[in-house]
Amino acid sequence: MATQSAQISSSQGLVDGSSGPNSAKDSKCSVQDLVYWRDPKKTGVVFSVSLLLLLSLAAFSIISVVSYILLALLCVTISFRVYKSVIQAVQKSSEGHPFKALMEKDVSVPPDTFRKYVDISLSYINQGLKHASRLFLVEDLVDSIKLAVLMWLLTYIGAVFNGITVLILADILLFTLPLLYEKNKTQIDNYVGIARNHINTLISTLQKKLPGVKPKSE
Repeated sequence: MATQSAQISSSQGLVDGSSGPNSAKDSKCSVQDLVYWRDPKKTGVVFSVSLLLLLSLAAFSIISVVSYILLALLCVTISFRVYKSVIQAVQKSSEGHPFKALMEKDVSVPPDTFRKYVDISLSYINQGLKHASRLFLVEDLVDSIKLAVLMWLLTYIGAVFNGITVLILADILLFTLPLLYEKNKTQIDNYVGIARNHINTLISTLQKKLPGVKPKSE
């Protein structure tokens, strides 16, 4: 019995362990399906809702936006509850609460799922901190110079756009660029390859001229 229980627990552990990568792969595929417009109706709804939310945040404060959303949701649910109550009173039926099926559903987050996503987030945070320390402590001079140039460009972007405007542009680009790339992949890859060659040549020249910098091995 002990051997059987151990085998069962080990097989369950294998199943649980394999479900993690599969779920991550499924979520990645679902995101790709959204941005590549595999299902135009679903992508249109997600794109419209996200863009409307960002535009609302650009016009109003986040407190007002959240309050209006929750107020609209309450108006819908209260109106539907009153409507169903009136219909039941007129028809003298005993259907009960209209949201009974939804209220009986378990909406709690399982501890295992919460811990799994916390561990995934922690791994990304640790990788980011390690990479940031490498850049800011100038482990590689060229990479740190690249970051400095990027930050310098972002100062000009920040002078023209605020954070919400950048998020709106990012949302629009997220749902347009992948589809555009998919339809013009050959031409775009050609131009990107030419640009990459010029950048690599420039970086190689910079590495040769800067003292104490070793060129990276390909």
